[in-house]
Amino acid sequence: MSLSRRSLLAAGGALGAVTATAPAAAAGEPHGHGHGRVRTGFERLADDGYALLAGERVGVVTNPTGITRDARHLVDVMHADERVDLVAVFGPEHGFRGTAQAGGSEGRYDDPATGLPVYDTYLKSGQPLADVFAASGVDTVVFDIQDVGARFYTYIWTLYDCMVAAALAGKRFVVLDRPNPVTGRAALGPVLDRAFATFVGREPIAQAHGMTVAELARLFNGEFLTAPVSLETVRMTGWRRTDFFDSTGLPWVPPSPNMPTPETALVYSGTCLFEGTNLSEGRGTTRPFELLGAEGIDRRWAEAANALGLPGVRFREAYFAPTFSKFQGKTVGGVQVHVHDRESFDPVRAGIGLLVTAHSTWSGFAWRADDWIDKLTGSTRVRTLIDAGAGVDETVGAWQADLAAFRAVRKEYLLYR
Repeated sequence: MSLSRRSLLAAGGALGAVTATAPAAAAGEPHGHGHGRVRTGFERLADDGYALLAGERVGVVTNPTGITRDARHLVDVMHADERVDLVAVFGPEHGFRGTAQAGGSEGRYDDPATGLPVYDTYLKSGQPLADVFAASGVDTVVFDIQDVGARFYTYIWTLYDCMVAAALAGKRFVVLDRPNPVTGRAALGPVLDRAFATFVGREPIAQAHGMTVAELARLFNGEFLTAPVSLETVRMTGWRRTDFFDSTGLPWVPPSPNMPTPETALVYSGTCLFEGTNLSEGRGTTRPFELLGAEGIDRRWAEAANALGLPGVRFREAYFAPTFSKFQGKTVGGVQVHVHDRESFDPVRAGIGLLVTAHSTWSGFAWRADDWIDKLTGSTRVRTLIDAGAGVDETVGAWQADLAAFRAVRKEYLLYR
């Protein structure tokens, strides 16, 4: 990755306290657990009287997570405020109001609550998405969606695609920041090889990126966009890189149907790798990505996983019957992931440990026929190493040089201490 375009990352962003160019949080800022201390980008935008959007026709890329502290949706709030000329909404995967399952969207419709036109962005990119922005009549595209911190969670690539399209359409782009719910302490896991780029990973970032959406927008603009977009970011106050979601005082809204709690997000960047296998990743249960299993698996998997001694986590022998997705209506055996010390827990290492032990203890183990695991991990490396009998340390060690290089680049775009 080249850092030659860092000077472009804050194009048009010198707007004082509400923008990405504001100084990092001072050491004396309040810090604690709860008490409503974190103010999101939207809260700061609204408190400033929407000055950043004055005189602009505005469209918002959002979903059910775009809410205020008192759980009102920002589209409803902005639509009712005469200081904002809100003219369009853009819905990502799962839709603006969140009615669609994985791999689906809500299509084009008029929102019953506001009458605003809702445009579908899912699976659109480049010029076709630029054409959507042009047809909507907006001057500025605003992005406000809660991320969960994993490279293969598609909302960050909706962000990327919308930035590219806004640049093509000559639109201004504003990102309203929200917390990374699993902290922003470190980047973890393999870095994507561009040869494996898909909608679950467009560009070479780490599997657990350890960034907020505003920080990612700055990185995308400075490193990956051929033609940088006119970018503004409205940062949070009161959030620190060591904060988990439950210390923010903000309400949690599931960003997608199978991300019901912040605890799901905590394990997701590791256990989502089971989407690339013939095991259930827990879809169709009340604990998706925490319950993993398949027909024929017994206690030996949990025993082998616990024998790894992975920090901060234990694995319980579990049996469950998914109501949809893999093994629908069938009772399967496997494990439940129990994180008992989230400070020391490494979700990616845990996911690799579970893959290694599932591969070695269950004769029925198989990768998905389309090698989806390569798209999720970003290369063939994890799959081929595990097939060759590599253990956790060898597999994790294989990506450390790439990860170190990404961490060095990432550091240039961080907004919070």
